[in-house]
Amino acid sequence: MHILPIASGKGGVGKSVIAANLSLAIAEAGKRVVLADLDLGGSNIHTILGLRSVERGLGTFLSGRKLKFDDILIQTGYDGLKFIPGDAEIPEIADLKSYQMKRLIRNLTSLDTDYLILDLGAGTHRNALDFFLISGRGIIVTNPTLTAILNAYLFLKNSVFRLMGSAFPKQSPASRYILSLKKEGRLLQRIYIPQLLSKIKEEDRDSYDAFTVLEKKFRPTLILNMIDDPDDAEKIEKLRRSTREYLNVELEHLGIIYRDDLQDIALSSRLPIIKYKPDSIISQAIYRIADKILQKEGETEDTLEITTPEESYQVAEMEAETDFQVRMQNLEELLHFGTLTTGDLVETIRSQHFELQHLKKENQLLKTKLVRAASDGFKV
Repeated sequence: MHILPIASGKGGVGKSVIAANLSLAIAEAGKRVVLADLDLGGSNIHTILGLRSVERGLGTFLSGRKLKFDDILIQTGYDGLKFIPGDAEIPEIADLKSYQMKRLIRNLTSLDTDYLILDLGAGTHRNALDFFLISGRGIIVTNPTLTAILNAYLFLKNSVFRLMGSAFPKQSPASRYILSLKKEGRLLQRIYIPQLLSKIKEEDRDSYDAFTVLEKKFRPTLILNMIDDPDDAEKIEKLRRSTREYLNVELEHLGIIYRDDLQDIALSSRLPIIKYKPDSIISQAIYRIADKILQKEGETEDTLEITTPEESYQVAEMEAETDFQVRMQNLEELLHFGTLTTGDLVETIRSQHFELQHLKKENQLLKTKLVRAASDGFKV
């Protein structure tokens, strides 16, 4: 089984839409796929898949009712794709107890399927981190805004510290050292993981060795969603440099997806976008990402990767340029055939200009905050 947790540092970046459509794209390639909605506080993937009513899900399974795990597996109506609903109506389901988490992970990892895709809740709460770390090849979804990129970085940073919590035995010198740093509060915000590991290596070699085993398996990947311009693809370089320099993590790029109003129409039609319009730019981008995932099936730690992390960013930038050209050609065709009037085009440009101005203001505000924080010794 290949397990693909899909996470985001913040909400509103299109994570669930990508999880649903990517699951369907992999199923269309002839694989058996199970998609689990683990956004337990706000489950909504069933609407993206067009399932109008869900009688039971993870909430009812964990609430003590006598249900087998297979009882909550739903046939989606799409060949090869099954679905496990979450449940936002069961009180406190978003905050799983330790025994509930272990039971859920045990049942999920025992499923008979080729791919298990986990749509996680947004943010850095413990449940999301633990589900993300079930696999070393989790996917982070973000968009080009500064807040989304920063939150993606913070999610990865918290994941690394969660890995340390797994590797360092309680009461070990390494564990006590991390605890002392936490007591100092803001010190953890500006610490470099490589420096921290160097210190732990001196103080507690056994814990250091245990962590490096886990760290080598931690190879997260990235999807940049909702871009409007090829230049947006370059904004992710800062995230890549930060994860490499500060976290000692190499982040591979799976690809880019343009913002597309067709997605809203597909949602209102209760259809995944790759079914609503499979030849759209957004659908083709999802198929490209699915192909990259399928190509990695034979990889092990002892084999060389076909694409290096460095090359993955170059490929993503080329995809952004290519998709942008296709996007412009589509607009020209719509104008030529009269489907899109000049007024529609002007309105589209005006709305995009307004959105860009809003993002610039948000960017300037965050830059001011970061400069102020940096003067106090804060480092991202």
